[in-house]
Amino acid sequence: MWYSGCHLTEQEPMVDQQKLVKDCLRHHAAAQKQLYDLFAASMLGVCYRYTKSMHDAEEVLQQGFIKVFQNLHQYKAEGELGAWIRRIMVNTAINYLKRKPQYQLDLSFEDSHLHPVTQAEPEWKLEMKDLLMLVRQLPPGYQTIFNLHAVEGYTHVEIGKILGISEGTSRSQYSRARALLISWMEKNTVHGKKDRYAR
Repeated sequence: MWYSGCHLTEQEPMVDQQKLVKDCLRHHAAAQKQLYDLFAASMLGVCYRYTKSMHDAEEVLQQGFIKVFQNLHQYKAEGELGAWIRRIMVNTAINYLKRKPQYQLDLSFEDSHLHPVTQAEPEWKLEMKDLLMLVRQLPPGYQTIFNLHAVEGYTHVEIGKILGISEGTSRSQYSRARALLISWMEKNTVHGKKDRYAR
């Protein structure tokens, strides 16, 4: 995957997560705070990638943690707790985008407007923060699909189900988002600056 080298990894201190979950389910406030503190920073980064401001990202984070605590009884300890929480945050972010008028206007999956699809596989030497900044400049629909596929690792079939679109539309929009990012990277390489996207 073109973006696969940029996956974010969880850096979690060594804690007994099963005990922590059990204590949270017993409504121990200290355990709930510990779980929040353990994952809040990394999950804020997840939320920020899907939104256009830190305020919105923080709002998604709070909504996401409410869902985490409401559904913690469904966590089966069959995988990493951080991965389970991350899926909740991603779903919360997508639902947030669908509800907010300022995102609904641009949460479009039309095949027009943007650059032609390219199959080029250039090697780019960009800092992670610079690449993520470019991803956040994509229109919300393209940003969402790119994050779901390139960062979270969802297939286009899964993305189609999540967003209510066809697999083909997901593939097309991912390719167009990728082509737009490549064109921006080329401009940054030549001009040394970042441009806002133009539709």
